[in-house]
Amino acid sequence: MGSLSPWHLLIVARLVLLVFGGRGKLSGLMGDAAKGIRAFRDGLKGEEAPPPAPTTQPIAQAEAEKDPIVR
Repeated sequence: MGSLSPWHLLIVARLVLLVFGGRGKLSGLMGDAAKGIRAFRDGLKGEEAPPPAPTTQPIAQAEAEKDPIVR
């Protein structure tokens, strides 16, 4: 009962191949999950630099550049 027979090892090997095998569904799902995590990390790395602040002119300059109102 304490040792593994060749049949036990064969069953364990088949389960491992089924779960982590090249054509197994779980391996495809794990690959997709890894791609999603990688994309998330790359997205976080891209936001390190703050966006540039919009340039605004002082109010006095903006009013001076307007056309005068003629009545």
